[in-house]
Amino acid sequence: MNKLSYTLSAVALALVLSGCGQSNAQQGQQPPPLTIDVANVQLEEVQSWHTFTTRLEAPERVVLKPRVSGQLKSMAFKEGERVEKGQLLFSIDPRPFATQVESLKAQLVSAEAALSQAQGEAKRAQRLVAKNAMSTEQADQRDATLRRAIANKNAIAAQLEKAQLDLEFSQVTAPISGVISRADVTQGNYVSAGDTALTTIVSDDLVYAYFDVDERTWSKQFAGMNADTGVMVQLQRINSQQPIAGKVDFIDNEINPTTGTLRVRAVFDAQAHNLKPGAFARISMAAETPKTLAIVPERAIGTDLKNRFVLTVDENNTLQYRLVELGERYGAYRAIKSGLVRGERIAVNGPARVGPGMPITPNKVAFNFENTQFVLKSTNTSSDLLVSAAK
Repeated sequence: MNKLSYTLSAVALALVLSGCGQSNAQQGQQPPPLTIDVANVQLEEVQSWHTFTTRLEAPERVVLKPRVSGQLKSMAFKEGERVEKGQLLFSIDPRPFATQVESLKAQLVSAEAALSQAQGEAKRAQRLVAKNAMSTEQADQRDATLRRAIANKNAIAAQLEKAQLDLEFSQVTAPISGVISRADVTQGNYVSAGDTALTTIVSDDLVYAYFDVDERTWSKQFAGMNADTGVMVQLQRINSQQPIAGKVDFIDNEINPTTGTLRVRAVFDAQAHNLKPGAFARISMAAETPKTLAIVPERAIGTDLKNRFVLTVDENNTLQYRLVELGERYGAYRAIKSGLVRGERIAVNGPARVGPGMPITPNKVAFNFENTQFVLKSTNTSSDLLVSAAK
C-alpha cells in the first residue's frame, strides 16, 4: 500500500514539473513585431481652389433674319461648316429690287433735268427783276419752283439709295465668322424682313463660362481679385481628366441682391480644345497663391475626439502619437499645416491595426502623386487669344 502511494506521488510531481516547464517556454516565445507600411513625409506646393458648375456660351451668337422680304432663291453654304464674315449664305430673288432700282434711276434723271431747268429760270428771273422787266412776285414763284425741284431730286436720290440697299440685302451674308447651323427655311419659301429666322451662327474662336460666386466666399477668398490681371482658372469637361486653362476677363459690378451671388466670367480657347457652346463644365478658381506643406495619405490620419493625429515611427521602430493640423484634401492625400516635417516616417495606413507605443517592422513604401493635382497648373496654349480676350 505504501509502495503504491509513493509511486502515485512521484507521477504527480513529474506532471507538475512538466507543466511548469512548458509554461516557462511559452512565456519566453514573444510574437514578432507587426509589419506595416511606412513612408517618409514629403513636401509639395499646394493651393486652395473653389469649383463652380456652368454651361459654356459663345461670345457671339446670331439668329440670322432677312432684312428684306421675298422668295428664297438659293442657299450657298454647307450646314454645320465654318463661315467667314461677309460670306454669301442665302439669296432672295433680286429681280423686284433690281427693277425698283432701275425705275428710280430713271426718275432721278428726270428730276435732275427739272432741277436744271428750274435753276436756269430762277437765274433769268433775277436778271429781269434787276432790269424791272419782271415783277418780284413772278421771281419768287420761280425761286419756289427751284426749291421744289431740289427737294424732289433729293427725295428720289434717297429712294434710290434705299432701293440699292434692298437689292444688296437680297443677298444675305454672314454678319460674323463662326460655325453655321442648319437652314431653318429652304429654297422657294417666302421670307419676311426681320421676322423669318433663316439659321443660327455662333462664333468659335473663344467660349465664355459664366459662374456665380456666393457673397461669403467672394468676400473671404476673392475680394482682392481684379479682372484686369487675368486671374487663371481651369475648366474640366465631362469624362475628361485633362484640365483646360483659361482666364477671368469679367467681374460684375454688383452682387445680385436676390441670389446673393456675384457673376464672374472666364474665357477659354475654343478651337484649341474643341469646346462647344452649351457644354457642361466645371470651373476651378484658385483662392490663394501656392504654399509648401507636408502631404500624407488621408487614411494615415486618425481621430481622437476633436483631435487629428498620425502615427510616426521613431528610431527604435516604435509608433508615436503626433497631433497634426489638417489642410485641404487633394484626392487620396491631405495637406498638413503643422505637426510634421519633411523626412519623418509615418504609418501609411493609420491606426486601424496599430496604436502608439507598439513596436513594428517597417515596410518602406513611396507615395504616388502621379494622378493628384495640388495646384492649378498654367499652360501657354493659345495665350495670345486669352490675353487679348482678357483685355
